[in-house]
Amino acid sequence: MSLDAPPKAIAGPASYIDDRLGAGNFLKRNLRKVFPDHWSFLLGEIALYSFIILLLTGTFLTFWFKPSMGEVEYSGSYLPLVGVKMSEAYASSLHISFDVRGGLLMRQIHHWSALLFVAGLMVHMLRVFFTGAYRKPREFNWLIGVLLFTLALLEGLTGYSLPDDLLSGAGLRITQGVLLSIPIIGTYLQFLLFGGEYPGEDVISRFFTIHILLIPGLLLALISAHLILMWVQKHTQMPGKGRTNENVVGAPFYPSFMAKSGAFFLFTFAAVALLGTFAQINPIWLFGPYTPADISAGSQPDFYMGFLEGSLRLMPAWEINFLGHTLALSVLIPALVPLGLVMTGLALYPFAERWITGDNREHHLADRPRNNPHRTAIGVSAITFYGVLWLLGANDEISATFHIALYTTTRVGQVLIFLGPALAYFATYRVCLGLQRSDQAMILHGVESGVIKRLPHGEYIEVHVPPAEDLAAHIKGKAPIAAVTAGPDGDGIPPKGLRNPIGRLRAKMSAEYARDSESISLDGDGHHDGHGEHAAVGAGDETKSIGH
Repeated sequence: MSLDAPPKAIAGPASYIDDRLGAGNFLKRNLRKVFPDHWSFLLGEIALYSFIILLLTGTFLTFWFKPSMGEVEYSGSYLPLVGVKMSEAYASSLHISFDVRGGLLMRQIHHWSALLFVAGLMVHMLRVFFTGAYRKPREFNWLIGVLLFTLALLEGLTGYSLPDDLLSGAGLRITQGVLLSIPIIGTYLQFLLFGGEYPGEDVISRFFTIHILLIPGLLLALISAHLILMWVQKHTQMPGKGRTNENVVGAPFYPSFMAKSGAFFLFTFAAVALLGTFAQINPIWLFGPYTPADISAGSQPDFYMGFLEGSLRLMPAWEINFLGHTLALSVLIPALVPLGLVMTGLALYPFAERWITGDNREHHLADRPRNNPHRTAIGVSAITFYGVLWLLGANDEISATFHIALYTTTRVGQVLIFLGPALAYFATYRVCLGLQRSDQAMILHGVESGVIKRLPHGEYIEVHVPPAEDLAAHIKGKAPIAAVTAGPDGDGIPPKGLRNPIGRLRAKMSAEYARDSESISLDGDGHHDGHGEHAAVGAGDETKSIGH
């Protein structure tokens, strides 16, 4: 059988389907589609498989959960709460945990899968960002990913609030405060969500509908669109031997990719099952039912909401009166600005980078993060910004554990939220340039062989040999960073698009974006003039191809 012919396992079913639906050729073609192989490509699959587990375990939980805030007296198996008045939602959550066979295991698998889903989305987006896999033609898929991440946060918030325990009630109280801080419409939004004055009677049932119908439906549609676009546009691949923008080097979807994906799904399920079995999470019976008059110390949200908690704790008290309305900026700013900065920055970055560089090429080869130091530094500074907010969401725990005054941790956090990202940017930028110079030394001088040689005059040296062919190809896959041509033409006139102030700013940003990285050559002595060797793009014609 030739290498181009489909295997019998595909040819037989394809012929059967083709005789009945006329889709045999489609099946043959797509089952032999080639996918590149790299460990980082599995990060997105973790989120996908976690979502599948969430759907399965969530369906199980809905059989017994009662989304009602109607008051009942508990009479279940957990003796410390017998006779305590609580909502039906909380009582049914206890019933699932103690009286339904396998209920507690399913609750914990569901919760761990939710955490893994959000974590998988985050690391997958970081992989795409740092490798530049969001560039043309994948901008729309990147926007779908940003929307998926936003919806995942909302899905987590609604699901976290459903048990109606004291811990989730504290989160609901914060949500209500954020809604009230919105000028003019805040009160109306609160009444819409809670069905009246807080806590109302409807918030659990409304969150339940949003949690099991609206957001999962949107997530399922967006994930399907994301996978379809990825399939049509083909997956990016890391630079290496024989890999170009015009081909894909890897293994076919069937049987190689399907076998690996199936095994990885089982590994993912095994991991969350083990966590659900041996690692207790969200023990709602210890918190008790929620009542607005009660509060608990040391309460923390799930990790993905920790940065919003930290922003609230770091924000100083600040209220102003504007046009007869009181603006609680100490709540409004930390609730909206950090999340707005992160999400807006993620959504706009591909288009901002293309505008700065003028790069309108299609990119199917991913970048190594070190080869675009400004992009990598921006990403690390954003992670630092998020990390400081996330860490200071537990400033009370930090103070109690390390015996540091609470106000001291808060003041340090208020400084680090500005200083940390700046220091991270500078350090990351220099590290990227250092790693590029290390690559340059490896290509120009080879790698250490372990062989010691004595020269005629008595000096001992270690013999260097050229790097392995695949390693050299991986390193030499560094693509030039595009930049707009800002110099004047023969008559001393700058390009048309760069004559105004915005155009001149763009030219300076473009030159800076490519400057230091492009001065480090992998095929010469590494010393160039100040202009570097970046790809040039005419400012007035961004649609033409870009060359060296």
